[in-house]
Amino acid sequence: MKIKPLGNRVLVEVLESEEKTKGGIVLPDTAKEKQQKGKVVAVGPGSIDDNGKRIPMDVKAGDVIIFGKYSGTEIKLDEQDLLVLKEEDILGIVA
Repeated sequence: MKIKPLGNRVLVEVLESEEKTKGGIVLPDTAKEKQQKGKVVAVGPGSIDDNGKRIPMDVKAGDVIIFGKYSGTEIKLDEQDLLVLKEEDILGIVA
């Protein structure tokens, strides 16, 4: 199934968090923090300003982004965990 976000929303595949610490300690799932980095899967057309003009999105499919820790809505689509974010929840694009 495919999904196209509406307005200024972005569909993100959350990247896996590290399994080990820098010191080599393996972390159980309960100790892992929610990852704040993901890959953009799809973007909406953008929001509309007060004059009725479409404001283009700053991100595109394929971009790797950083987002807020408690941002977005988690969904499961075709056995894949995804996150739907508003564009303003995106903190930056990883260069």
